[in-house]
Amino acid sequence: MDLHARISELMATVQAELEELVAMKSVADPRQFPPEECTRAAEWVRDKFTELGFADARLELTPDGSRAVVGQRIAADPDAPTVLLYAHYDVQPPLDESAWRTPPFELTEVDGRWYGRGAADCKGNIVMHLLALRALGDDIPVHLKLVVEGSEEQGTGGLESFVEANPDVLRADTILVCDTGNAAVGRPAATVSLRGMVNVVVTVQALASEVHSGMFGGPAPDALAALIETLAGLRDEKGNTTIEGLDATRTWHGEPYPAEQFRTDAGVLEGVELLGDGTVSDMLWARPAVTVLGIDCPPVTGSSAAIVPRAAARLNLRIPPGTDANQAHDALIAQLRGTVPWGVTVDVRTEAVGSPFEASTDGPGFRAMGAAMQDAYGTAMTMLGQGGSIPLCNVLADTYPEAEIILMGVEEPLALIHAPNESVDPAEIEHLALSLALFLRGYGPEVR
Repeated sequence: MDLHARISELMATVQAELEELVAMKSVADPRQFPPEECTRAAEWVRDKFTELGFADARLELTPDGSRAVVGQRIAADPDAPTVLLYAHYDVQPPLDESAWRTPPFELTEVDGRWYGRGAADCKGNIVMHLLALRALGDDIPVHLKLVVEGSEEQGTGGLESFVEANPDVLRADTILVCDTGNAAVGRPAATVSLRGMVNVVVTVQALASEVHSGMFGGPAPDALAALIETLAGLRDEKGNTTIEGLDATRTWHGEPYPAEQFRTDAGVLEGVELLGDGTVSDMLWARPAVTVLGIDCPPVTGSSAAIVPRAAARLNLRIPPGTDANQAHDALIAQLRGTVPWGVTVDVRTEAVGSPFEASTDGPGFRAMGAAMQDAYGTAMTMLGQGGSIPLCNVLADTYPEAEIILMGVEEPLALIHAPNESVDPAEIEHLALSLALFLRGYGPEVR
């Protein structure tokens, strides 16, 4: 069977299927969208994989209330290795719909790309799986397992808890976590490094209530100014994150991220400097990075001539592999408490702590995927880091220590995942589906 020709032929079905899936507003937050939308998406995924030989495909209720699609397809050879396919059907909310160039829940083609919430993250990976399996038909020499979760974007840990409670359900020799992507369209990559993260809310208070800035300004401590000074102490003059106890000098040795490409991808304005004294890759994937996600304080419009008595900020600290997440959490809190000026009271509330992840790259699964991507794309697979955190990877690594975990997907920088105008390049779906099909056909012989 010529998989290249078969995948190309079947691409005609992909857009219609992705259109159906994107139309389901599967945001796993009942405060924003009806939970029935997630149920519809889960049932759609279950039914599609049932048609492809996952006879036991079913919806499993996870501890956070979401439903994961779980199933398996058994190969003829009982001694064949097992491959687990992962994706998620839940999506980020569309945010400001006025910022979208197309309706967020209507898949729309513009300049060769397909726009819509979830088109890349991660519904594009679901249809990619379907395309690869259809192309292979009955010619799949490995056992397959499937999990498509329903609350990944909410970070509520439903699937992680399910895996820990049911370790045999998803046990596999190689796990393909299809929720990342390439450095650019047409440049195949496996993600081998994920940042961990620490989220905290820091609150400072200096006064019992607002007081007039004319009557008391000067000697009276300003909580907002105290917060600003505290946050400023988290970076040096070059923009390096400077938290005592965290190494900010490491370097990245995988695929480089050219600075000009990063400026374009990130939308950095002309004349604005990039932060840090390392390369873009160093700053993204090898060093800690703190971001101020939000501040509670009076807005400019409606503010009065009063000293702010209380202010708060939500912080996100990203940490690279090799850094212990709990130690990073403690270091961040210690620095916040130690640098708040003027003796103002400070409270730090922890929201979340997640460990970084680093994949092994010397196993048969990684070799087979490299060969498959070389064939599918016509260029060698590279190794990337990713700034985002996928806590599930650490749970999978702890639960299945002998398994290879390979992160890949259709989500390259132009996809604008989590932002308005998310899109996917259909060529990425086609080439990645071909990579997956070639991998599944070649992986069995590779491990024997």
